[in-house]
Amino acid sequence: MPFYQLVCIAAHYPEYKHIKDLVTRAATHILDNGGVVRKLDSWGTRTLPQRMRRAKTYYNIGDYWTMQFDASPTTLRGLNSIMRHDPRVIRWTSLKVGEKVDDVLAFVEKTADRSRE
Repeated sequence: MPFYQLVCIAAHYPEYKHIKDLVTRAATHILDNGGVVRKLDSWGTRTLPQRMRRAKTYYNIGDYWTMQFDASPTTLRGLNSIMRHDPRVIRWTSLKVGEKVDDVLAFVEKTADRSRE
């Protein structure tokens, strides 16, 4: 299964149950379809680089979070559909990091160590 990273900007709400529900829904979709969630990371609440519009609403601040996971391409299409139809999501992108986690780890080990130069 390919290894992906999802980066998401969600609408900011005073209570965090909205973002918790969104992250839980995304992770549950991956797990229910045979995928593996490797890492969840919250980057916190930040001011957006520009005013963004989503679902007829303008946003100036958002909650940034990432998720690294293994999933089939079919599961990824379903996850993109969930993100597209959820009004709490302002922007998102899915990046394919590698075919397997082992490929990603091998790439890191092969990079040049410039500290010895």
